[in-house]
Amino acid sequence: MNTSSRPLTSLAGWLDGQIAALYPGCFALVMATGIISNALFHEQYRLLSDILFFVNLVAYPVLIGFTLLRLLRFRTLLWSDLVNPRLVFSFFSIVAGTDVFGAGVALRGGETAVLFLWLFAFAAWLALIYFSFGVLIFLNSTQGANVVHGGWLIAIVGTESLVVLGTVVAPALGQTGPLVFVLIHVLWGVGLGLYAIFIVLFAHRIFFLDVEPDDITPLLWVVMGAAAISTNAGSALILTDSDMPFLASMRPFIDGVTLLMWGWATWWIPLLVVLGVWKHIAYRVPIVYTPMLWSLVFPLGMYALATRRLALAADFPPLQSVSFAMVWIALAVWGLTAAGFVHSAWRSYRLGLAASPPLARS
Repeated sequence: MNTSSRPLTSLAGWLDGQIAALYPGCFALVMATGIISNALFHEQYRLLSDILFFVNLVAYPVLIGFTLLRLLRFRTLLWSDLVNPRLVFSFFSIVAGTDVFGAGVALRGGETAVLFLWLFAFAAWLALIYFSFGVLIFLNSTQGANVVHGGWLIAIVGTESLVVLGTVVAPALGQTGPLVFVLIHVLWGVGLGLYAIFIVLFAHRIFFLDVEPDDITPLLWVVMGAAAISTNAGSALILTDSDMPFLASMRPFIDGVTLLMWGWATWWIPLLVVLGVWKHIAYRVPIVYTPMLWSLVFPLGMYALATRRLALAADFPPLQSVSFAMVWIALAVWGLTAAGFVHSAWRSYRLGLAASPPLARS
């Protein structure tokens, strides 16, 4: 065999290893990229939005393919992640990533594709929602996962993402539309209920128990992102006319709760920044790339889009300035994270190439 084939063989082996060890929350890359693309679209920066959408147009099917390959070839490893209380909720990134990608498709007019994506996301949500809580109830222990490490609030993000895309799907469904409108209002409430449960556990964990630098991970930002997407979902419900008096009567309640959720998301941002400073400056822990970093980028982009949509729903233009500033912050953090991802992937491949035995010449 010619040694020129060695990089190709090593690439195949490296990809095999990456698929085997695929992080369950890998769709956070799609979530982060898509939400910033959508926010830029609404801010009228179409070129930048389209570039990020193209990234997702590649990333989403690739990650779907990798997940299917992992199911076929590394079923034991996949199952191990599914029954791990620390990791099972990360699979909700498939739901949220699909919905965020679907929202980007909707902005570009793909109605049929959007319906298919929403149905797929809803089916995935149904498969995960009780399974994940079953794992939490029956397999977790006092030494197992906790709300800080587990990223449990991604379940809320996935739930609320169905609401956001559902407001796009429902008006085009004719007689089935009212059923979907009722469903997404219910899902919005389910998401709020889950948030109320998890935020109490989260607050008790970080305020009343010892917190070490290792406890401060990018997943902490999901506590803000879950509140932000609840705001976004509530604003989407307000801005979408269901033509149903029963749902219209809920409008004042949705108005008030949506504003409160935005305020709650805003309150968390300075505290999360302080926690990051405490870890990386006070304790001098270096910042290194990890797939969990996309779970930090997504809340920033979601906060930008949620703030803009709230400004429209509340008819309060000053909030648009906050949205405009945040979308550029989110884009900058996305760029740094993407650079870290490329560098980490290249370094991993080079190390794998150096460690593989040389191939004999034919």
